Amino acid sequence: MDHLSHFGREIRAFEAACRAADSGLVPSCPGWGVPDLVMHLGGVHRYLVWVIGDRLTEKPDPAGLSFLDLPADPVGWPDPANAPATGPLPAGLLDWFAEGAAKLEAAFATTDPGVPVWTWSGEQSVRFWLRMQTIEAAIHRWDAEMVAGIAGPMDAELAADAVGQTFEVMAPARRALTAAPPGAGETYGFRQSDGPGRWMVRFDGADVSLVDETDASLVEGADVSLVESGGCDVEVVGTASDLMLFLWHRIPYERLDVHGDRAVLDRYFTLVPPV
Repeated sequence: MDHLSHFGREIRAFEAACRAADSGLVPSCPGWGVPDLVMHLGGVHRYLVWVIGDRLTEKPDPAGLSFLDLPADPVGWPDPANAPATGPLPAGLLDWFAEGAAKLEAAFATTDPGVPVWTWSGEQSVRFWLRMQTIEAAIHRWDAEMVAGIAGPMDAELAADAVGQTFEVMAPARRALTAAPPGAGETYGFRQSDGPGRWMVRFDGADVSLVDETDASLVEGADVSLVESGGCDVEVVGTASDLMLFLWHRIPYERLDVHGDRAVLDRYFTLVPPV
């Protein structure tokens, strides 16, 4: 898929949503206000402009924060030590965000995705960051739109990719970061109602094992439930957007169609704690 076009669309939608929201708490990001959300995503973008631009292959030390290119006197700008910042967006903050987002978009557009750079994942390439930051821009766009009361769904193609990325990348990382309890063989099925996406994930000890069956070949017949086939303990069915939002802890499973053992589903965010 063309992550770059999705990235460009999502960062511009994020900026528009933040302008519409302007102030207030972000319920889906506990402890943050709208200015904190802008500062967070803008800071990540500028950090990655540095990493990609300098082809850094070791984790850089952000001490001093010079890579952020902050104004000399950022009066009223959010301070992580004093979050949440719930007042109106301070002057210049969204322009600073837009400038950094444009620089990262340009870096993605002009750099071979296979170029080695540092990441916090096993995949050490620009490609990892393009995929990761496209997904992060989309989820934070939704966060800002929720504050503004205009939340729209994720693009189905991007959301389906994000579901797979959750199990390939995010779930193992979150488990390691939070010292989550070992899995006991819990097996989850996720089925896309607006496309061919079908995923089955199993937790054994520290391992997260994914079977991605978007061609529905895991069971005989695309309409057969993974629970009915004996493939999993519980299956969650919904649009790609809703599956993504559930896995990113944005919507409850009551918004989805659930088959099988709900007690196992209740355990999902114990095995994969939100961070």
